[in-house]
Order: sequence, then structure tokens, then C-alpha cells
Amino acid sequence: MNLKTEITKIHYDKNVKGSVYYALGLCSIFYAAGAGMKNLFYNTGLLKPCKVPAEVISVGNLTTGGVGKTPVVAEIARYLLSSGKKVCILSRGYGGELSNKNVNVISDGVNLYHNAKEAGDEPYWLAVNLDGCAVITCKDRVKSAKYAVEKFGVTHIILDDGFQYRRLNRDINLLLVDSVKMFGNEKQLPQGPLREGLECINRADKIIVVSKNIEHSRAEKYACVISKKINIPAFVCKVEPEYIYNIKSGEHLDKGKDITAISAIGQPEQFYQFLEKDFNILQKITFDDHHPYTKADVENISGTIVTTEKDAVKLARYDLDNIYALKLGTKLDVEGILN
Repeated sequence: MNLKTEITKIHYDKNVKGSVYYALGLCSIFYAAGAGMKNLFYNTGLLKPCKVPAEVISVGNLTTGGVGKTPVVAEIARYLLSSGKKVCILSRGYGGELSNKNVNVISDGVNLYHNAKEAGDEPYWLAVNLDGCAVITCKDRVKSAKYAVEKFGVTHIILDDGFQYRRLNRDINLLLVDSVKMFGNEKQLPQGPLREGLECINRADKIIVVSKNIEHSRAEKYACVISKKINIPAFVCKVEPEYIYNIKSGEHLDKGKDITAISAIGQPEQFYQFLEKDFNILQKITFDDHHPYTKADVENISGTIVTTEKDAVKLARYDLDNIYALKLGTKLDVEGILN
């Protein structure tokens, strides 16, 4: 078990104690001070966000990784595209080989210019699955937003993982919350999963509670509670398994099969729970989030391998016949959220 995994356990255990926990708490003091100072400058107007001539929709969260931003970003993009809007998704490009100091056009909405290894798994998946939507990666989202407007004439920009990126002005600020993990132990990094204090939730215009479970009553109840508590409208995004398909042939996998499940995502537990319902998992292999897969990671695994669609885009280049991906469906009231 690596250090990152152990620290993640601490993040989501409200009863944890011990020397490691308290040592992380000392580090959190400095992290919180830095995050708080930045927010103070923006809240008081000492720093002002840059505006671009396009509507900007930010999708983000208060905690580290695994909340479910990618399917939400995709649903919003599909809704806007179906309404005739010219859309671009801006991503930091984390995990890709391209330098995110540059503006990297992953897709212009028609042509795909980079593979998953270069672009990063999430930007590549979005580019492949969203016809007509441009996808750009760059650490400087002000620069990439201006580029998208000038080069592609976009009318709507979706800022992926943008809640803490305050340099770019946004018209709608959406905050995602995991219905199970919520805010963990409610401590800031590295003692807890929070990127900034819980008081920052008030910057959100809408809350989206992401439910990655078969049954959604817990998420619906939590959405009502949090909405009343902070007086911000809350919606539920229902993410459910649809089927499992071979990433090479497209063939569907029959239920009841023996499988090896592998993943490299922020919170893999719910992925495994989806599979356990209908399949016999012989082995679970969990890598760090955004793991750069090599062929050696999978070529010696006999039998059926099932992974996430995010992981599948990186494994496809090895041209193996036994790799399958779990297709998830997303139900979200995008019209209600954006209006």
C-alpha cells in the first residue's frame, strides 16, 4: 500500500487520530493560509478575474479528485451543442505528456490532434465523445479561453475543474459533491481532502450532488439538506452502469462472467461496486489516479479485463482483445441547472 493511498484513507475517516494525522495537520496550516490569502485578494477586489466575450460555466469541487466532473462536463456540453451553441471545454491537461504551459488543441470539434497519452485521459475522452465540441488543455485558462474565442469563435466555455481557478470570470459556478464521500473529514490538504475551506461553498451558484450508486435516495436527501442549509439550489446527477463492451470489437459482455477489474481513478470503490453486482471479480488492481499505463500492466493478465472508460482510452493503444470498459449513463437536469 503506497503513501498516497494511506493518506486518502485518513482524508475520509472522521475518527482517525495518530502522529501522521497530526503531522499532516501542521502542514495544513500553511496550505490553508495560502488558499485563504488568494481568496481574500479576490473577495476584496484586490485581484479581479479576467472576462472573455463568451459565457463561462465552471464545473469544479472542493475536494481532491474522483467526484465525477467528467460526465457532468460532457452532459452540459451535449446540451449546449444541441441548442446550437459553439462550445469549448478548457482543461488543465493533468496527466498528459503535452506541456500545459502551452495552449494545446486536443480537438477543434471536428479533428482530433492528439492521443490519450499526450492529451491526458479526461480531455481525450471528452474530445472523442463530444462531436462538435472543441477541447483545449493549458494551465493558464485565461490564455486558452481567449484562444478559444479568437480562433474558434466559441459562444460558451466550460471550465473543467475550475472552482479554485479564480483568474477567469465565470457566469455560472457549479460545485460538485460526492453523495457518499461528501467532504471527508472536512480538513484542508494534506490533512483532509479539501482544497479550500468549507466556507467557500458559498461561491457556488448551484450544487450538484453526484450519485454513483444504483439507488439514489441518499443523494436526493442530501441534496435537499445541503440546499436548505446554505440556501443554494441543489441538483442530483445520477450516474448508473449501462453495459460492458469490448473496447476493440464493441461486443457486450454477458453478466455472470469472471473478470479482473483494473482502474486508475480518484475513487475506484464505486466502480468496483458496480461490477460486483453482476460479475465475479477474481482480482482488483488499483493504480494511482491518472496512472500512465504500460503494456506490462495488462499484457500478462489472462481472461477478461474490465476497466473504466477513462482508463480504456489509454489502454486502447495496446490492441489487446480482452479489455472491456464499463459504460456509464448520466441523468442530469442540465436545463434546470443552467437556467
